[in-house]
Amino acid sequence: MDTLPILSILTWLPAIAAVLILFLPQLIKSPEAARASAARWIALFTTLIVFVLAAWMTVAFDETNSGYQFVERANWYGMIQYHLGIDGISVLLILLTAFLMPLCILASWTAIEKRVVEYMAAFLLLQSLMIGVFCALDIVLFYIFFEAGLIPMYLIIGIWGGKNRVYAAYKFFLYTLLGSLLLLVAVAWMVVTAKTTSIPDLQAFAFSPAVQTWLWLAFFASFAVKMPMWPVHTWLPDAHVEAPTAGSVILAGVLLKMGGYGFLRFALPMFPDASNAFAPFIFALSGIAIVYTSLVAFRQTDIKKLIAYSSVAHMGFVTMGIFSGNEQGVQGAIFQMISHGVISGALFLCVGVIYDRMHTREIAQYGGLVNRMPIYAAVFLLFTMGNVGLPGTSGFIGEILTMQGAFNIDPVTAMVAASGVILSAAYMLTLYRKVIFGTIVNPALNTITDMNTREILIFIPLIAAALFLGFQPNHVFDQTAISAVALVDAFHAHFK
Repeated sequence: MDTLPILSILTWLPAIAAVLILFLPQLIKSPEAARASAARWIALFTTLIVFVLAAWMTVAFDETNSGYQFVERANWYGMIQYHLGIDGISVLLILLTAFLMPLCILASWTAIEKRVVEYMAAFLLLQSLMIGVFCALDIVLFYIFFEAGLIPMYLIIGIWGGKNRVYAAYKFFLYTLLGSLLLLVAVAWMVVTAKTTSIPDLQAFAFSPAVQTWLWLAFFASFAVKMPMWPVHTWLPDAHVEAPTAGSVILAGVLLKMGGYGFLRFALPMFPDASNAFAPFIFALSGIAIVYTSLVAFRQTDIKKLIAYSSVAHMGFVTMGIFSGNEQGVQGAIFQMISHGVISGALFLCVGVIYDRMHTREIAQYGGLVNRMPIYAAVFLLFTMGNVGLPGTSGFIGEILTMQGAFNIDPVTAMVAASGVILSAAYMLTLYRKVIFGTIVNPALNTITDMNTREILIFIPLIAAALFLGFQPNHVFDQTAISAVALVDAFHAHFK
């Protein structure tokens, strides 16, 4: 395992498969349906191989080592290096990415009927870029992966999305791109000043407090949009509503986590003075996000948009935990990102199940589904409870830890966040009641069928993950603990 370039394989295997898929029209001189079928199977097998390798890497990860592991390094251009490595913060985010991708391919199996070859290639390329973000230990390489990920997601929304897909795709692209222009300027300045592009070296470099303020704001502009934080969150509901189901799963499950990962990897270790100074500002934005977007979610009539606003609220717990600057908060934030990736991904897949049958996401068009879809009702209930934060599901652990971390720093913010838990129960249980219970008033629902075998197979791993994380959270904490403690200790050591 030590001699195997596992990170390079994980990063580039999907991209190689994407190129292969794009050449299928030249390789397979047969009807389009045959090429589409081949593209689906190649994408599925590739993502399954990546998941197996990611699981293998996670098992082989040394939980007692706080440094970077599986490091690969080679000269690239000038001081810029091809430098990959992982620690306890990134290892599970890579596993989450690899876990969700095969499920996305299966969810798109029949839902995507046009330009299937290009669709599967876009998803595989997106997987390569997402894994690259979590592996990169060169800041220029990180920026390339971070920004290039916009392109395949832009195409996924803009080509295979809903009727307003072009507007949503442009909004997504412009928000995230404009936010990252400041990041590019900051990265260039840091590289010139520190004369290195190595992320570990930059973490050890002492930037002056005045400079840290400007650098922190530049990084914040990019990561806040990516998460997204209130008030730069307005692109997310539109992107979710218009994206195909699998696009929404990856958008909520992985892409949003890049913002939180960026704060953990850059803001706290590189700009401790600025992070400490801006912590009350982050707490205020987090509290507003949790309460305000929960109230907005309660008023939604579109199921997808409701879950999208719920994601913004849950990301408020992540930022609150990160900038608490203590072990409980940071550990809770990492766990919340993993948990939210599983639960929000499952909720968007739940929406996709009924959308594929009814071609509407309007809550008013549903009701009484428990009478026609009992299996679906049970699955939807589990992930509704997970999103609410019911003990026994993964949603509970992350929320309680981030609130504990915040309470040690700012009890008022923790209490505001606790009210968000109550609000999430209000809007999620109201949604569940309207969609699942009651009588069937829409005649079209009289012929709706329950989940088929393929759909059940998609949800089985998600159910297992949500319950496993809920009942056995220590398996996550064992992986993340030493890196989280090292991050927190280094952050506090700066002020001694």
